[in-house]
Amino acid sequence: MMNDNNDKQLVNNVAVVGIGLIGGSMALALKEKNIAGKIYGVDANSSHCEKAMALGLVDEIQTMEEAIRLSDVIILAVPVNIADALLPRILQLSEGKVVMDVGSTKNAICQSAATSVNSHRFVATHPMWGTEFSGPEAAVTGAFVNKAVVICDKKNSAPDAVSLVESIYKRLGMHILFMDSVSHDVHTAYISHISHISSFALANTVLEKEKEDENIFELASGGFESTVRLAKSNIDTWVPVFKQNKENVLDVLNEHIAQLKKFKSCLEKENFEYLGELIQNANKIKRILK
Repeated sequence: MMNDNNDKQLVNNVAVVGIGLIGGSMALALKEKNIAGKIYGVDANSSHCEKAMALGLVDEIQTMEEAIRLSDVIILAVPVNIADALLPRILQLSEGKVVMDVGSTKNAICQSAATSVNSHRFVATHPMWGTEFSGPEAAVTGAFVNKAVVICDKKNSAPDAVSLVESIYKRLGMHILFMDSVSHDVHTAYISHISHISSFALANTVLEKEKEDENIFELASGGFESTVRLAKSNIDTWVPVFKQNKENVLDVLNEHIAQLKKFKSCLEKENFEYLGELIQNANKIKRILK
């Protein structure tokens, strides 16, 4: 199944279940990096299937059952709630194969995998990349190069399955981090999930207060646009993420609200010295994010 030579394919065939932003970009990368001979696409949305074929993201559209039968690796790239529901069935059909997911919550799907006798064939992963766009047309060439990917609960997966998944991500140009699924969900709540909530809330604030669409369009600077761009993200992706990671998201949201109250208090009390200290403290992020 596996070949470590960078000039040769790692596997014969791959099934990508869910041909949207991540699944489509993954399919493109698998072809570009000569990782798989043939890419089978699976998607419940017939429009997605048609677009994926038209854009050359996949070689063939198949039913999930047939795609699994034909493939060595199955990549689950659907919203996290759907992934949890599909995984036991996929594992049942894929004995001896490798199943991996690319969702942004990990504890729930690891628990779902644990219900299967083939749970050791599953590798939980989270490529730390995405955009605010969705669907097959949002797929991007070279999306994963120089990005991080987290592999969770490695000890629960068969060594050969983990090794193959590592080889795939290395071929994609990603650097690999290992983490337990519970810790992953805590950290992504702070690094990723709160950013989306903040963007949704900011967009709603502007839409509520600025009634003229033209003013928003004409006056919005690069700073505002980059801050609010995540508000264009897909509801079908993010509501399940917030639901699955509710406790961690609530924890970070409470801290975020506390920080906002500090800024509000400074302005109300005209305590501009402390306001400056808050901003100066925030500047420390430059040490981490170059």
